[in-house]
Amino acid sequence: MSTDVYQSPLSERYASKEMQYVFSPDMKFRTWRRLWIALAETEKELGLNITDEQIEELKAHKDDINYDVAKAREKEVRHDVMSHVYAYGVQCPKAKGIIHLGATSCYVGDNTDIIVMNEALKIVRKKLVNVIAELSKFAMENKDRPTLAFTHFQPAQPTTVGKRATLWTQEFLMDLEDLEYVQSTLKLLGSKGTTGTQASFKELFEGDDEKIDRIDPMIAEKMGFKACYPVSGQTYSRKVDTRVMNILAGIAASAHKMSNDIRLLQHLKEVEEPFEKSQIGSSAMAYKRNPMRSERIASLSRYVMIDALNPAITSATQWFERTLDDSANKRISIPEGFLAIDGILDLCLNVVDGLVVYPNVINKRLLSELPFMATENIMMDAVKAGGDRQELHEKIRTLSMEAGKNVKVEGKDNNLLELIAKDDSFGLSYEDLLKTMDPSKYTGRAALQTERFVKDVVDPVLEARKDLLGVTATINV
Repeated sequence: MSTDVYQSPLSERYASKEMQYVFSPDMKFRTWRRLWIALAETEKELGLNITDEQIEELKAHKDDINYDVAKAREKEVRHDVMSHVYAYGVQCPKAKGIIHLGATSCYVGDNTDIIVMNEALKIVRKKLVNVIAELSKFAMENKDRPTLAFTHFQPAQPTTVGKRATLWTQEFLMDLEDLEYVQSTLKLLGSKGTTGTQASFKELFEGDDEKIDRIDPMIAEKMGFKACYPVSGQTYSRKVDTRVMNILAGIAASAHKMSNDIRLLQHLKEVEEPFEKSQIGSSAMAYKRNPMRSERIASLSRYVMIDALNPAITSATQWFERTLDDSANKRISIPEGFLAIDGILDLCLNVVDGLVVYPNVINKRLLSELPFMATENIMMDAVKAGGDRQELHEKIRTLSMEAGKNVKVEGKDNNLLELIAKDDSFGLSYEDLLKTMDPSKYTGRAALQTERFVKDVVDPVLEARKDLLGVTATINV
C-alpha cells in the first residue's frame, strides 16, 4: 500500500472486495468490450458487412485489456473512449475498422453505468435480505421478553425486545420492496447516437427503419436486459441515477434509525453490540465498551443520505440533450454511495448477528417504572373490592406524585406500591399489589404481533429469496 497518496476509507476500511470489483477499471472496460461485441454482432445480424472472423477476434480479446496502450493513447487524444477503441483495435487488427461503428461515447459509457449499478444493486439486495433474516431471527428469539418502551425517550407502556426489532425489520422490508421495483425498471440506453436521434444508423442502414428499430432490443437482450429506454438525448436520463441513489439513501435511513436505537440501549446497558475479547473501547477509560460499529453505521448512513442529493441536482441541471457537468460528479457520487451502503450493510449484519441482551438489567429498569404503569390495573382491582373509582383515581394521582418525588428528588427507589398498600381506601395488601407486577401483563399483543409479522410477512419474503441467504460479514476495523 502506498503511504504517500490519499487512500479512500471506503475501499481501505469499509466496502467489500465484491463491491469494489463492480466499480473497478476491469469491470468497466471489460463491459465496454462486451458492448462493442454486442453492437458488432447486432449490426452483422442486421446485414452490415461484418464477418464472423472479426467477431471472433473481438471475443478473443474481450478480457485481456492492454491498459498501457490505452493510457498512452489517451495522453495524445484526451479522450478515454477513443483511446480504448484504439487499444482494442491494436489487439484486433482485422476488426478495428468496425469497433464502435455508428456509436457515440455514451454507448459504452452510459450502458456500462447502468450495468454496473444493476450489478451493485444485486449485492445490496443480497445483503439487505440477510439483514432482514438476522433481524427476524433476533425478533423471534426475544418476542416474549418484556422491556420498557419509550416515547419521547420517556418511559411508556412496555413492549418486548422482539417487537422492537420488528420495527427495524419492517423499514428494511420497505427498502427491499423499493429496491426490487427500481431495479426491475432499469433499462439500457441502447445505441441512439449523438443527440439520441439514431441519425448515424439511418445512414448505415440506408434509411431502413425496420432494421434500426431492432438495434436497441437486440443489444439489450445480448447484455441481459429486457429493454432500452425508448427515447433519450445523448445520455440516459440522469433521473435514473436519482432513483437508484434514493434507494441507497432509504436503506441508510433505516440503518441509521436501528443503530441509534442500539446505541441508546447500550447506554442503558440493556442491549449491546458485539465486543471482541481484545477490543479497546477507549484509549483513556479502559472499562468502556463504546458502540463503535453502530456509530459507524450512523456515520456512513449520513454520508449516503446526503450523497443522494448529488444525482438529484445533476438531473435537474442537465441542459437539453446533455452537458458534461454530470461526469466528474457522477463518477464520484455513484460509486461512493454504493461502497458506503455496502459497508453499512456489512456492519448491520455483524451487529445484529451478535447482539447481546441483558435480561436482568432490562427487568430491573422495567420494574422500577412498572408501578406507575400498573396503576390502572390496581385501581380496577380496588374498584372490584368495593372502592370508588373517582376517589381512587385522585388518590393514585397524589401517591404517584409522591413516589415520583422520591425517585427524582430524593434519589430513592420507587415506593408507590408501599404507599398504596398503606392506604386503606384500596383494600389491597402489598402482596396483592406485587401480583400485578408481572411485566408480561402489560405488553399487550407484542409477542403475538411479532410472531405474526415474522410468519406472515418476513418468512414469505425470505422463502422467495432463499438463494440469497447465508451471507456473513467480515469487518476490517
